[in-house]
Amino acid sequence: MDDLNILVIGGGIGGLTSAIALRGKGHRVTVIEKDPEWAVYGVGIIQQSNVIRAMDELDLLDDYLAAGVPFDNVAIHTPEGIKVAEVPAPRLVEGYPANVGIGRPALHKVLGDRTISSGADVRLGVVADTIEDQGDYVRVGFSDGKIEEFDIVIGADGVYSDTRQMIMPDAEKPEFTGQAVWRYNFERPRDLNSLHAYNGPIGIGLVPISNELMYMYVTTPEPGKPFYEKSGIAQSMKDKLSAAPPQIQELAARITDDEGVVYRPMDQMMLYGNWHSGRVVLLGDSVHATTPHLGQGAGMAIEDSLVLAEEVSSHDTPSEAFKAYRDRRFERCKYIVEKSLAICHGQIGKGPLVDQAAATGEMFGVVSQPI
Repeated sequence: MDDLNILVIGGGIGGLTSAIALRGKGHRVTVIEKDPEWAVYGVGIIQQSNVIRAMDELDLLDDYLAAGVPFDNVAIHTPEGIKVAEVPAPRLVEGYPANVGIGRPALHKVLGDRTISSGADVRLGVVADTIEDQGDYVRVGFSDGKIEEFDIVIGADGVYSDTRQMIMPDAEKPEFTGQAVWRYNFERPRDLNSLHAYNGPIGIGLVPISNELMYMYVTTPEPGKPFYEKSGIAQSMKDKLSAAPPQIQELAARITDDEGVVYRPMDQMMLYGNWHSGRVVLLGDSVHATTPHLGQGAGMAIEDSLVLAEEVSSHDTPSEAFKAYRDRRFERCKYIVEKSLAICHGQIGKGPLVDQAAATGEMFGVVSQPI
């Protein structure tokens, strides 16, 4: 299919990389994003070797690396703080690092700037109120009153996807894992040059994201999915680290800014059936929302974007393209979702403990394979 008119619903990582990849194939692209500020969390994200490869394919690699901190290894620590393993990540692009830690705002700027410069039409503060598949096209009614027609529609609107609910109301729903993740930024020590992961019922990680900053993530059991008021949430995060290793407790003493804490209960889901209905297709967290234990949520969405753009441009019909896209993506995404959930459940006593070093090494082997 050539010169399609495509709507992408969602202006996050998956939606923006989809827009960039599809514009690269010559399609017309409109991106809508419900947040009029187009804002993202101020903390960081881990991007691994398969994302480095994907960014190279998107011709974004140099801009992307300039915005983050490269590293090649993952250091694994016991709950007591003793380093027991250093897992090397494979380099998949010659002359470039294996992994990158990057601030979400910095990543968002790289992707947003390229989406706009590619010629995509980006509309903020807009949602799709209606999506009507007419067989030969999709009629979409927008919250600003406009009604437009598209050849295909891509739902990249996250784990709580309204697009998925509209086209597949009986599909799997997100489920709470029993765990939540807390994040906070700190000044980066000069010797912090890799991801440092601490195992245990309270999982902890330190990730460099710029010359000046690193962020800490903390995974905690949260039975009943409690809500924490913003006022006092820094103390709540600090309290979660009261039994952490000494080097982590030293950092915890510096968690003082309520506004700097990002707290998120972790929901997960996997869509085991079709990933499309007619001319509307889903990608990223809207079909395979994973916990962050293997650091691959964004990576899977970015890979989805590349594969979907390839299949749309090499098939004669949407149904053929969407089936080929799911066939290429299903097993890898299912592996990430289920293995990440197993690590999560092991940490909170809902399943056997998973060896984090072994799981990380295995994951690197899986995502190193071609997409």
